[in-house]
Amino acid sequence: MTLQNLHTHTVFSDGKNTAEEMVTGALRAGCASLGFSEHSPLPPEADPDRYTMANVPAYRQEILRLREQYAGELEIFLGLEQDIDSVPPQDPYDYLIGSVHGVWKDGVYLPVDDSLEKFAQAAAECYGGDVLGFVRDYYRRVSEVYRKTGCQIIGHFDLITKFNQRGGFFDEDSPQYLDLALAALEPLAKEDVIFEINTGAMSRGCRTAPYPGPRLLRAVREMGGRVCITSDSHSMDTVVHAFDQAAELARYWGFRETMVLKKTGFQAEPLL
Repeated sequence: MTLQNLHTHTVFSDGKNTAEEMVTGALRAGCASLGFSEHSPLPPEADPDRYTMANVPAYRQEILRLREQYAGELEIFLGLEQDIDSVPPQDPYDYLIGSVHGVWKDGVYLPVDDSLEKFAQAAAECYGGDVLGFVRDYYRRVSEVYRKTGCQIIGHFDLITKFNQRGGFFDEDSPQYLDLALAALEPLAKEDVIFEINTGAMSRGCRTAPYPGPRLLRAVREMGGRVCITSDSHSMDTVVHAFDQAAELARYWGFRETMVLKKTGFQAEPLL
């Protein structure tokens, strides 16, 4: 299996390292290829301080420069994490990761992944303590992410669970929660998309297992969905964080292949 990460962030948005430092991290980890996927710019009303990439042309120029500089050492792809609230990109990219990072409630943008405290505050103040109402609005948006972004990869499908392990906001095995999640998963599984098994919250100490959670990962397989393994890396030392654990979970739930991006497009490789 080709060692590859396609979910990578740098100082162009909310990452800790430069793009070249991320390349160094990928080479040290033994990667054959690396895809950069900076956050697409968000409109001002959607809390852009966390995600907005201020200079898209500079990002594109730097990744293309690195692609040329490291040719023969590391295959580099130019991608974008396209948020559902962002304007569609005008420039071409090798791939798009379609993501939902928040919901709108009464004209206010509520991020689901900012902090445990902000999540609890949003549930209490904007949903009157109805956390499943918050979950419902999130998954309604997730169900639309492919249609609105045209992505090849569905990013961190159940991001709404980022702080659930520490905060205990809802039961991820309950029929009430699963019904909401599966209602979003089913239409996406019918599209020509790939679901990432994302270890990002593990490297940041928020979760002990990747996105999607076990019941949802099994559902992806049962619905015939395809997967790839990503780290949602924001630093050069986490480019392949917990990939072994992610692959083991994938095999446990019946996946035998992972999707890998090549110059000719996505290809299935055995999940070793």
